[in-house]
Amino acid sequence: MAGHVKTWPRILLRTEGAAILASTIWAFSHTGLSWWYFAGGLLLPDLGMVGYLSDTQLGAAVYNSVHTETPPIVLLCAGVARRDMVTSGVAFIWLAHIGMDRMLGFGLKYGTGFGHTHLGVMGKNQLAE
Repeated sequence: MAGHVKTWPRILLRTEGAAILASTIWAFSHTGLSWWYFAGGLLLPDLGMVGYLSDTQLGAAVYNSVHTETPPIVLLCAGVARRDMVTSGVAFIWLAHIGMDRMLGFGLKYGTGFGHTHLGVMGKNQLAE
C-alpha cells in the first residue's frame, strides 16, 4: 500500500509510541490523581471511531482528530501553565492512549477504510514490509 511507513522508520515510530506511553504513565503518577481515572480514560479517545457509523471519510477525520498528539500537548501546556493537575492528568492519559496505539501499530487512518493507516494495513505483519 502506497503512503505508509515501512521497515526501520515504522519500528522507530512504534518504539517512539512505547516511549510516549511509558513517559506519560510516569508523569501521570506524579499528578496525585487516582489510577482509576487513568484506567477509565485510557480508551476514551477510541470514541472517535463513532464517525465511521456515517462513512469512512468522516470516520477517518474524526478518529484522526483525537489520535494526533497536538491537541493533548496543547491541553498539557494549558494544565502546566495553570498548575492544574486534573487538566495535566487528562492530557497525560490522552497522550498515553496515542502512544499505546502507535506502539501496537495503530496509525492515523486514511479515508479508504478503517484498516488503512499511515503505519500500514492493520491485520498484516506490519514489520515485514
